[in-house]
Amino acid sequence: MDDSIARDLWTVLEPLHAVTYFEPECLAANKEAGLKGFWMGYFGSRAAPLGAVPAGVVEATFFGFHPSRVRRAVPDAWRFASPERILGIRGAAAARALRRIVPGIERTAAEAAPVLRRAVEEADAAGRPLFGANRDLDVPDDPVEALWQAATALREHRGDGHVAVLTSEGLDGLTSNVLAAAVGAVTPDQMLLSRGWSREQWDDAADALAARGLVEGGTATGAGRSLKARVEERTDALAAPPYRAVDDPKALYDLLVPAAQAVADAGEMPYPNPIGLPRVGRA
Repeated sequence: MDDSIARDLWTVLEPLHAVTYFEPECLAANKEAGLKGFWMGYFGSRAAPLGAVPAGVVEATFFGFHPSRVRRAVPDAWRFASPERILGIRGAAAARALRRIVPGIERTAAEAAPVLRRAVEEADAAGRPLFGANRDLDVPDDPVEALWQAATALREHRGDGHVAVLTSEGLDGLTSNVLAAAVGAVTPDQMLLSRGWSREQWDDAADALAARGLVEGGTATGAGRSLKARVEERTDALAAPPYRAVDDPKALYDLLVPAAQAVADAGEMPYPNPIGLPRVGRA
């Protein structure tokens, strides 16, 4: 199996997971649970599998966000909604969103969810806290919710590995964002808005990357593009092992493409986006 299949599968699993951030059913569920505002909903719902952790844990595991953005939401989130309460509603809300958006999602989920669960069970949780926490949640009886949960666990597996690669290359959360913008994966304004850094902090990080020969005038140099490509290749390699438990990863990808396209076409998630996710087929 070529490691690049891990990237292909990410492009179809990430949209299924990401309904939890953008779709009205999920935003309403966070509000009904007691979480205040978008960012408390984001940090609270995504961190809930870890338990009522302090802000430092969320800052470290989520990566890329300004610490103050995290600390405005955590640990206050746990005063408004316990992790147990959040876990009781987040997957069900995502399943409602997927049922509304994706024609035939029931059939897709019935076929794909057990296959993805095998990949989840095959994956190594060492050094992957967000994956390990999501892996150990009970598997829902509802196949669409089970599909969402498996997609979520596998995207967090990839994300944990991505953070490890970035840090090994001497990139912190902010310089990782600046480099992503410099190669054109996302705009600086999107990253500043979504991740909470100031323009001055952004410019200082760009200067630090320029001193390494990675960025010049806001654009990645050849060395910067090579570094970014190496990061993505190593991320794919670290994300690939779970899919060796899948008999036919390409068939799984083909099965999930229509669902991922339907989510993209629903229009709530922007392209380009701070996640760095391309549209299906454009990775």
